[in-house]
Amino acid sequence: MNTFEFIRPRDPAQAIAMAAQAKTAQQGADVRFVAGGTTLLDLMKLNVETPSRLIDINRLPLDKIESTSEGGLKIGATVRNADLAHHPVVQRDYPVLSQALLAGASAQLRNMATTAGNLLQRTRCMYFRDTAMPCNKREHGTGCPAITGSNRMLAVLGTSEQCIATNPSDMCVALAALEATIHVQRPMGSRAIPIGDFHLLPGSTPNRETVLEAGDLITHVTLPSPIAGSKQVYLKLRDRASYEFALASAAVVITVVAGNVALARIALGGVGTKPWRSREAEFALIGKAANGTNFRNAAEVTMRNAKPQSENGFKVELAKRCLVHALQTATNA
Repeated sequence: MNTFEFIRPRDPAQAIAMAAQAKTAQQGADVRFVAGGTTLLDLMKLNVETPSRLIDINRLPLDKIESTSEGGLKIGATVRNADLAHHPVVQRDYPVLSQALLAGASAQLRNMATTAGNLLQRTRCMYFRDTAMPCNKREHGTGCPAITGSNRMLAVLGTSEQCIATNPSDMCVALAALEATIHVQRPMGSRAIPIGDFHLLPGSTPNRETVLEAGDLITHVTLPSPIAGSKQVYLKLRDRASYEFALASAAVVITVVAGNVALARIALGGVGTKPWRSREAEFALIGKAANGTNFRNAAEVTMRNAKPQSENGFKVELAKRCLVHALQTATNA
């Protein structure tokens, strides 16, 4: 691990001003915010990330969970995953989020990992994490050996010729289904970013993963008012029951009235280069009977543009079955 300067700012404005001196907020940034450090410190040990300055934001007032005036929920950037998962309002009104958080990592990591850190979680692609190997995400223009190499865990949706790395977050899949908004403070003011616009597809610039610019500090996430009568489920399929990333996962928020689907929000994990909201599946379900045939049709629509590689073709069918089972579980609850 390279040497670095560790800074503890007094307030958000000071933190933002220091971070704005960096050239980028993306891969290779020489200034990084740190709270729990459960991803960043690992990458620094591997020399994947080599910042010269770390800005500790743990003392900033960003650790509260509060109701909003619109009836939703405000989640501070440094709220720990464990605190969020076990919060009574989250468990009551947004259970898909609680389920997703509890499906991720270990209890020890959930006690350290934060909301903002989870939003910025990096891929577990072995080529990205091994500096002896080329990787377009880590060093743009060097190539993507995963396409012809070890790709069993990698993406089949949203890929490009330059990158097939999977977004590893469980929390972000649930936030996508809940239509969360990410709030960012920046040198010239603030902005609110719908979660669907926050993460970027790799395209020709896989080294750019989010819309953040240098100096942008995530301050909180907001959730809209809970949907009365909705059923929510997060289902995660993986190689082992704990401490493992998803091969496929599904977050479902659904309302059924008189046997028909009145509202559906669906997002997938483990199969996309970003948390994958499936509006096609939602459209296929609205107004239709809540039954296995229509659930399977929605799953088929969701995966019709999948582009599997040499080792991950099984994910296409796995994701379909995951979504169908999640929908059945939610509507039978």
